[in-house]
Order: sequence, then C-alpha cells, then structure tokens
Amino acid sequence: MSRRVHPAVVPAQPFHLATREAGDGPVLTTDEGREWVETAVSRYPQKKAALLPLLSYVQSKRGWVTPGDMADAADALDLTPAFVHSVATFYTMYNRRPVGRHLIQVCTNIACFLNRGEEVLERFLEETGTHEGEMSACGNFTVLEQECLGACGFATVVHVNEKCFENVTPEGVGAIVQALRDDAAAYPNGAARAVEGGD
Repeated sequence: MSRRVHPAVVPAQPFHLATREAGDGPVLTTDEGREWVETAVSRYPQKKAALLPLLSYVQSKRGWVTPGDMADAADALDLTPAFVHSVATFYTMYNRRPVGRHLIQVCTNIACFLNRGEEVLERFLEETGTHEGEMSACGNFTVLEQECLGACGFATVVHVNEKCFENVTPEGVGAIVQALRDDAAAYPNGAARAVEGGD
C-alpha cells in the first residue's frame, strides 16, 4: 500500500485527481481499498455514515465514480445499490462520468454574475474548446458552471482541481488556461490575481 491516508483527509469539494491511478479497475476491492474502507468505517458508529468518504476516496483515485464503484460501496457498507446511487447523484461534488485532467468550475451565482461570471465561463469554454460539462478531445479539460463556490467576496471565483482562483476576469482566463496547458505543477497563493492584474 502507498502512503496511508486518513478518511478525513479526502477533499470535500467537487474534484478529481490528475493521477488517475485507478484507471478502469476497481478501487474499493483492492487490498489498499479494503484497508481504506475498514479505516473509514471504524470512524463512525454506523457503517453507512462512511458512504461519503468512500465515494470521495474513489473519486480521488479515479477522477469519477463509476456504477461499479457504487456497487462496491454498497457491498462494503451493507447498503442497497439504489441507496448509494441516490446519494451519489444527490451531491453534485461526485463526477459520474469521466472529467478532464483539469476540472474547471466557474461560479455564476449572483456575486460572480455581477462581476462578469457568465463572460468568464464563456471564455473558459472558448479557450478550452469544450462545451459545458464535456471533456475536451485531448482529455485535459472539463468546464462546469457552478451555483456557488463559497468565496462571494472575491468574485468571480473559479476552482481548477483543488485550487481556488479569486477575482478572475474574462481577460485573465487565457493566462490560466495557458498555465494549465503548460502543466504548471503548482499555483502560489494569489496567482489568479497576478494573472489578471488584480490586487
């Protein structure tokens, strides 16, 4: 098993992981997956309480949650497949189809809308050559419109994988996408502001 990860460490926002280490194979039924399930279940008084961490773990390994993953989670937690499916489809943070290596989420709720959020979304779609919710042909990009990303004071807000970009303008989108194309390894705090000329 690789590095042991506590169940609480799995990201809680809509996300994917660029490593795609699980490929198309099972996640929860591997030795590492079974150990992870056991650790997650031990944290809760009832097994079913570990469902969200299990789905998040699967998504952190594969980038999305397959119907097979849902069935494996149901088996691991003694739940019905229908219950697991209902939970996985209720929460928008779980991708139920493959997403690009860079999952770009653009807020268009009221604060972001008033700060040109719709234009930012359109620019991301143009720059990546995608339609909303679809993966680019190269497999690098998926752009999603989100209702709120929880940083309304810094509109327009964009999440790229687990990174939050604040005060994004349509003019700054090209630089962000180019950095993603160049496969920049990390973005320092405030990178979005520097990219678009903000504070």
